[in-house]
Amino acid sequence: MPVAASAVYFLNLRGDVLINRLYRDDVGVNMVDAFRMHIMQTKELGTCPVRQIGGCSFFYMRISNVYIVIVVSTNANVACAFKFVVEAVALFKSYFGGSFDEDAIRNNFVLIYELLDEIMDFGYPQNLSPEILKLYITQEGVRSPFSSKALDKPVPNATLQVTGAVGWRREGLVYKKNEVFLDIVESVNLLMSSKGSVLRCDVTGKVLMKCFLSGMPDLKLGLNDKIGLEKESQLKSRPTKSGKTIELDDVTFHQCVNLTRFNSEKTVSFVPPDGEFELMKYRITEGVNLPFRVLPTIKELGRTRMEVNVKIKSVFGAKTFALGVVIKVPVPKQTAKASFQVTSGRAKYNPSIDSLVWKIKKFPGQTESTMSAEVELISTIAEKKSWTRPPIQMEFQVPMFTASGLRVRFLKVWEKSGYNTVEWVRYITKAGSYEIRC
Repeated sequence: MPVAASAVYFLNLRGDVLINRLYRDDVGVNMVDAFRMHIMQTKELGTCPVRQIGGCSFFYMRISNVYIVIVVSTNANVACAFKFVVEAVALFKSYFGGSFDEDAIRNNFVLIYELLDEIMDFGYPQNLSPEILKLYITQEGVRSPFSSKALDKPVPNATLQVTGAVGWRREGLVYKKNEVFLDIVESVNLLMSSKGSVLRCDVTGKVLMKCFLSGMPDLKLGLNDKIGLEKESQLKSRPTKSGKTIELDDVTFHQCVNLTRFNSEKTVSFVPPDGEFELMKYRITEGVNLPFRVLPTIKELGRTRMEVNVKIKSVFGAKTFALGVVIKVPVPKQTAKASFQVTSGRAKYNPSIDSLVWKIKKFPGQTESTMSAEVELISTIAEKKSWTRPPIQMEFQVPMFTASGLRVRFLKVWEKSGYNTVEWVRYITKAGSYEIRC
């Protein structure tokens, strides 16, 4: 839910209004009096930055000797409101030579009113990028005599900046070696019954990129998603090549992705930010390749003994291996000790979490390992209650494997200078909520 601000006030420490802007007509002009009487005069400014008075909410923040107050009459996103305040202050500082205080506001009230009209429309935040706003609000602010910071220079290529094409990337970047690092990181969420049937399973993934590219490159990423391949075959009038395709659900993109082109061509085209960023997130619920199958057997032998047997099979390729495999098998609270036999790794009883913990540093693909444990319980005089068995939990990380089957078909980099680019692609699958009932 966005901010939907009804009004924004700039107050000094005495409560005098320096500047205010009403964006909606659902609050009165005297709402600031309620802020003075119920918050400022009662000395409650430092208790909580969000207050509700008379059906309206007040979000306020102190910057130097100025209070910025946002008034809303409906349910609004508080984090978004404070983010707007922080970004707006950074924008004002870029115009005022690095200072933001009562004097700076009094000296630049005409410029501030013009900026407030641009950065918020009917109570909804708009573009707050100083580089973009300075392209069409060219008025220079009155700088404080104590500020030594030089004014920011306008960014060239105004057409691209104003249209928002590359507001996240500056021009003139130069690297000796042009490289792109792409990581596909997936988390597997699984709930499996004691008989090995899958009760719930899905994969949440994200595509992370780290770009060190010169100039203003245009990148195009191709994945083996079903819709994208079908659209490509239609555009090229060719049949789709054989191979596994997947259906992506709940896809969200970084702002750099050209959504118009994605909707029409189903291709991920973008001008990347410099450095590290998250390109996209997705979820998959069908056709999940589980990296492990866990087969547990737990037998209660009377009131003082238990037998625990756990077999783990790795389903991924033989040339792949998992790292940091941890299996936590819950046991009753009255457990005294446990003895183990394992085919690989190490196992021990951890009384702080009431679990048998089995750790394997490196688990090759297409192999299996077993753990057998004899658990001794403390006999109690009280009537024994039936033990509700919590599920077995598992942690792991499998490099160069994706549970969804997602693959990068191509990563093309185009730049007018035509330099060569080195692309690095890595796949990682981790355990999100990997639970097996026993």
